[in-house]
Amino acid sequence: MNPMLEIFSQGEEIVTGHTVDTNAAWLSQQAVREGFTVSRHTAVGDKLADLVALLQEIAQRADCCLCTGGLGPTQDDLTAEAVALAFGMPLQLDPKALAQIEAFFALRGRPMPDSNRKQALLPKGSLRINNKRGTAPGFALQHQRCWFVFLPGVPTEMRPMFAHKVLPQLHQRFSLQPSALISIKTFGLGESAIQQRMDTLALPAEVQLGFRADLHEVQTKLLFPYGYPEAAMTDLVAQVVGLLGDTVFAVDSPTRQSGGMTDVVSQLMTQGQHTLNLIETASQGLLASLCGGADWLLEARYGQSLAKLAKKQGQTEAEGDSVRLAQQLAKATPTHSPATWVLVQGFDGDHPQFQDPSQAITVHTLLLADGRFHQSTHTVAGSHKRKQSQAALLSLDVLRRVLQFGCYSNPSDETGHTKLRRYGLRLLDKNPQRATA
Repeated sequence: MNPMLEIFSQGEEIVTGHTVDTNAAWLSQQAVREGFTVSRHTAVGDKLADLVALLQEIAQRADCCLCTGGLGPTQDDLTAEAVALAFGMPLQLDPKALAQIEAFFALRGRPMPDSNRKQALLPKGSLRINNKRGTAPGFALQHQRCWFVFLPGVPTEMRPMFAHKVLPQLHQRFSLQPSALISIKTFGLGESAIQQRMDTLALPAEVQLGFRADLHEVQTKLLFPYGYPEAAMTDLVAQVVGLLGDTVFAVDSPTRQSGGMTDVVSQLMTQGQHTLNLIETASQGLLASLCGGADWLLEARYGQSLAKLAKKQGQTEAEGDSVRLAQQLAKATPTHSPATWVLVQGFDGDHPQFQDPSQAITVHTLLLADGRFHQSTHTVAGSHKRKQSQAALLSLDVLRRVLQFGCYSNPSDETGHTKLRRYGLRLLDKNPQRATA
């Protein structure tokens, strides 16, 4: 049975919602991946009695607790004091912690405020966790059933401390049997549509199915228990990929993280030594922004309409439907740009229609790649911000499909196993290099 772990966040800003607790989500992901069962997330404000009570409760019911926040130099940072009271471990000055804090300020040519001395007061008998990026050292200790780890709330300090200092300790203290999480990333299908496609597939009882959706992608998550046969795992993932078809743009495993669709497109553009000239309208520069910094994006232009862009380019025939104008612009672009591919995005409708959330627009994307046109047409509704975002993602998806499949539509006879090979995926490596930092 996996060890039971809790996440505990301290800070009034967390409880009141002024700060989003990204630490708890991140730590939970790390803990589940390593083989813990995460049972609770708890947040407590700047109330000493509440902190003491919660620490005493956790000590009796959890095997491990990861705590963030409340280690700063101000009067509302109460974590160390609460630990001292809850566990009968009086605070004492840690000379090495104080020296590290003093060195932090000396390196920046600033005197250390007296209030920062508080951060070097650690519970007697606790194990100091050095902080190379800030002034708040962490600490760890055992009380009753639970091994507690206390880390600063600043994510850029907390994450490397966990990866480099805490994680090795957890592996020494606990017998962990990590599960394997496979995330199948799609664009163009909602959760309900994915669920409907998967209704024909009988998942084994020991495999957990979950979903995570946002504007950019939907992740279908399969959580396999420790020791699940790799061949059976690969076969099941391939069946799901086959059911979801060409909407799948990546499959992540514990040893391979692909990033988002922009990352996938950028990698494929670089591998294929392609370059791109971009013309966009409905996405209003957002598509270029998503690809910002990529060496393969040579030129990007934005205009309110393709007709206006065509006139600026000196084309005499600057009237007509969006598809014909996109073809004209795509054919004319190579004459003044060295890009090998051209992507043109237009939409049907005027500016008031674009701004009106009660009206839809039709977005056309045309990609001229290696002398061949690839075209998509989609209806987009909602606020102007949603229309802008969807237009950018739909156009990016055209580029992605051509890069992955050689055409806009995926060949119908391509199996899930073929797609997995296309993604270059090995679900589990013998010697995984985990990206924990």
